[in-house]
Amino acid sequence: MVMESVLGYHDAKALLAWQIELGATEAIGDTAVNRYELPEKSAKPATAPPAPTAPTAAPGPEPVVDPVAAATSAAANAGSLEDLKDALAAFPHCDLKRGARNLVFSDGTPGARVMIIGEAPGRDEDREGRPFVGRAGQLLDRMFAAIGLGRAPKRPEDGIYITNVLPWRPPQNRDPTADEIAMMRPFLARHVALANPDFVVLMGNISCDAGLEKRGITRLRGTWTTAFGKPALPMVHPAYLLRTPSAKREAWADLLSLQARLRGGA
Repeated sequence: MVMESVLGYHDAKALLAWQIELGATEAIGDTAVNRYELPEKSAKPATAPPAPTAPTAAPGPEPVVDPVAAATSAAANAGSLEDLKDALAAFPHCDLKRGARNLVFSDGTPGARVMIIGEAPGRDEDREGRPFVGRAGQLLDRMFAAIGLGRAPKRPEDGIYITNVLPWRPPQNRDPTADEIAMMRPFLARHVALANPDFVVLMGNISCDAGLEKRGITRLRGTWTTAFGKPALPMVHPAYLLRTPSAKREAWADLLSLQARLRGGA
């Protein structure tokens, strides 16, 4: 058996000195080094798992909005007729506005002694953005012209100011619902307060519902009452007169009653 020799201290020192004399400049290990081999990628340090987070509560239901309360607040903040129109245009809780072409706010002479409140816009009103411009509106103009009043009078005291309970046309010209009337009532009350007429004319059942919370126009018409804090006269709607010409005599009597009030009569 061949025994591998073990160098002593002095022999190893002498061998190292001899290699230095030969020009050796670095030590060589027992195994060859491949200097063209790519270095191994260092392993990614282990990361600690994310700390558990507290469970988030499921989102609750949307808060319920009372549209009448929202309308009351929006109307109360309107300091002018223009402000009120803007508040109506911005009001998000009435679905009628989504199907309407235009907001139908008013027509005639602001500040007139007589304010006429109709029901809701029809097709012609929705298209033009003004109340009472169809056949019923043309009849209304002739009725009030018969007692010297109009939308664009020569004298301001002979003017009329016109609006509706609803500013948007209901689909298929259907009657407004009770919820729609209740929603628009605060705007209408503020409209009357800002226009500040001497007298209010409630044209038709819907207007009486909004102003008096009563219906039955053939029973209510011709009898003076109070609506929105103003002396008010219920009258049949001009559309009804187009369908029932025999009712024109009673409408004429109502117009004469209004004229007497304007002249200071009872």
